[in-house]
Amino acid sequence: MNLQQKIRSWGWIYPTAILCLYGFFANCRPAEPFLTPYLVGPKNISEEVVTNYLFPIWTYSYLALLFPVFLLTDFLRYKPLIMLQGAALVSNYCLLCFSDSLAAMTALQVNYAVVTSTEVAYFSSIYCLVPPERYQQATGYLRAAMLIGYTFGATLSQLLVSLVGTSLFHINAITLGTVSVSLLVSLAIPMPRRGMFFKGAEAGEEAEEQASGSEVEKGGCCQGSLVAGVGVVSQMWAALREGYGSGRVVCWSLWWALATSGYTQVFNYVQLMWDHVEPSSTAAIYNGGVEAVCTLVGAAAAFGVGHVRVSWSRWGELCLGVFSAVGAGAVFLMAFSSSIWLCYAGYVLFKASYMLLITITTFQIAANLSMECYALTFGINTFVALVLQTVITAIIVDESALGLDIVTQFIVYGSYYTAISTVFFIRGLYTACRHHCRPTHPTPHKEVLSSQRL
Repeated sequence: MNLQQKIRSWGWIYPTAILCLYGFFANCRPAEPFLTPYLVGPKNISEEVVTNYLFPIWTYSYLALLFPVFLLTDFLRYKPLIMLQGAALVSNYCLLCFSDSLAAMTALQVNYAVVTSTEVAYFSSIYCLVPPERYQQATGYLRAAMLIGYTFGATLSQLLVSLVGTSLFHINAITLGTVSVSLLVSLAIPMPRRGMFFKGAEAGEEAEEQASGSEVEKGGCCQGSLVAGVGVVSQMWAALREGYGSGRVVCWSLWWALATSGYTQVFNYVQLMWDHVEPSSTAAIYNGGVEAVCTLVGAAAAFGVGHVRVSWSRWGELCLGVFSAVGAGAVFLMAFSSSIWLCYAGYVLFKASYMLLITITTFQIAANLSMECYALTFGINTFVALVLQTVITAIIVDESALGLDIVTQFIVYGSYYTAISTVFFIRGLYTACRHHCRPTHPTPHKEVLSSQRL
């Protein structure tokens, strides 16, 4: 029995369960909410070096790796890249546990870029392992597993730090154990027979058939490879045209790229802001608890929006503008507050508003696209967001440029989100007024469908 027959006999449950198990352990990282206190404290690295030197290295490395990893993911059919992610996580926490040099911490940032760039393999693999009618259900399970893993890890670390007084070294050792389990689980993930663009064995067979039917026998293999390569490029180009052929998809994708770059900057540097407002004294910090609360609040917001009936074609852009303004206010609250609790509250509000909007955006983009188009659109949106983030990092954060302090950085991020909210609020008002002044008369079926996309 070949792999495809085995997958059919297992149904969709086995690959979904294995990927969920991997997602749980890979995201159950108790040490992550305390990374900055660990670097600044036990590792004895200054806050300025962490802010203006170490963290920018991750951004630059991520940008360099994302596109080639995206292509390799489909070509190698997902599983090797997921295993690579698991191995990179293990090596990361080995470095954190057993090395103190700045060079090792620099290598860690490059290594972490491998982890983040290979996330596309995890998110996309499910669509080559389950039937299309199970896409939505399997996707929900995968995201739930990641959420539960992250929340469990953050809660566990906070309890260990606050109630037991566990050292940050031992928190990192525990994390090394959980990510090691994820590496072992990745070995059991089925290998898809074909990718979305690179069809694997099937493409090879088709190419051989075309080559064998040719009058010219010499060079038949090269001709088959050329045909397969042209087919991949043509499929990607068709998916690209379909993905960005709609003005609405372009608008949602623009918000995705702009907002995600700002969100990632805030997420990466918020621990430094917390450490600035209240310098770390292990027993008095609640980073893990705050991250757990953020995840739960954000998940509740994302879940709640799935039960809201809204004509997103009319009100979607206005919604992006309003909640982006909420995010901007939350960032300014963190920047100007001298209370750690207000800073925590601002972060919860910021992350919840982003998770709400990114959920809406994801569904709106995916609603009218095939899965191949969605995967490519997701990759391009992520790449554009990363390019913007790299520009921000190079100008604002990098010590070779402005090298701004953490408070000034957050003022810039708040201003950035204010600009995003202004653009989309004005655009949203225009769209809403246009619908009001020139009402359309869609068929009842389409209207109901658009309101129930989420």
